[in-house]
Amino acid sequence: MLPYFVGAHVSASGGVHNAPLNAAALGANAFALFTKNQRRWQAKSLEEDVIQAFKKNCSENNLNPDQILPHDSYLINLGHPEPEALQKSREAFLDEIQRCEQLGLVYLNFHPGSHLRKISEPECLSKIADSLNWAIAQTDSVIAVIENTAGQGSNLGYSFEQLAEIIHQVEDKSRVGVCIDTCHMFAAGYDIRTQEHCAEVFEQFEQIVGFEYLKGMHLNDSKGGLGSNLDRHHSLGQGEIGLEIFRFIMQDDRFRGIPLILETIDETIWTDEIQLLRQFSQA
Repeated sequence: MLPYFVGAHVSASGGVHNAPLNAAALGANAFALFTKNQRRWQAKSLEEDVIQAFKKNCSENNLNPDQILPHDSYLINLGHPEPEALQKSREAFLDEIQRCEQLGLVYLNFHPGSHLRKISEPECLSKIADSLNWAIAQTDSVIAVIENTAGQGSNLGYSFEQLAEIIHQVEDKSRVGVCIDTCHMFAAGYDIRTQEHCAEVFEQFEQIVGFEYLKGMHLNDSKGGLGSNLDRHHSLGQGEIGLEIFRFIMQDDRFRGIPLILETIDETIWTDEIQLLRQFSQA
């Protein structure tokens, strides 16, 4: 049986090769990172010595590619309504995939996109899928992992139906997956505060999307209430969700073998939160 891969979104300051060391220092067996500055369009190419150091540091700390969930730039909008801005996002996304391929990674986590109230939701979902098809056709293996959103503003991907529709329109289904963020899920209106509700919500996920597409999770409590559409993370057990969802995940074999990543707000307690999650799995 596969283990639970638990970690956090760690800093890559000083170079991506430092990220696996930062993860190992937490006692993590999974991690997320940005392969470039997430708030800039351009980044210098990865140098060969950095690539090799990244792979070496991962290997020495038993961090395999399927335990790593890199995240793309926040600037990218694969559903942008304007052609020039859409193409800029697509090219940046392609560059992100290529960087992951250089590092030997298998996933790239991304926020699906926003219609900016200029086009319809169905049209925006189709643009997102078209963007994925465009990038996938030019790359070899990295799986584009769609992150569910909190439904803030004009962002799409907040419902299981929207995630399923994007997947439906992606031509190569082997190159697409989903990352479920618990804070975003709750803020979008999915009640996951009790074991019973968790079972019901993930049954919906199975029916609408399918667990075969679940490639990772972000484990976050929420500062905002149920259905608030607020993307505001909190430390585990300190927000509006509570601990039952995390207990549920760590005691359900369907969540084994994928990166389970903390993006909680107090990184000084990440080690404690990782240990808490592991305790749930042993209960």
